[in-house]
Amino acid sequence: MFRRREPVPFAFLAEADPFRSNVTPPPRERASVGQMAGRWLMGLTIVAGLVGALVIGTPSMAHQSPTATQHSEASDGR
Repeated sequence: MFRRREPVPFAFLAEADPFRSNVTPPPRERASVGQMAGRWLMGLTIVAGLVGALVIGTPSMAHQSPTATQHSEASDGR
């Protein structure tokens, strides 16, 4: 039995070295046309939702001058 120069905290790590394989995994399958179309459609839907939220929300974030605000009679303190 041989000794390692550096300490190994777990014995299974030291035993795993001889069992490493050099076999390459099979290549990934290419996405079908339907899967590609679905991904594009999902991305387009997300982008359209973000743009729509920005277009709808922009007028509500517009700066209003303080003179244009309305005061109720209850806040006058009379």
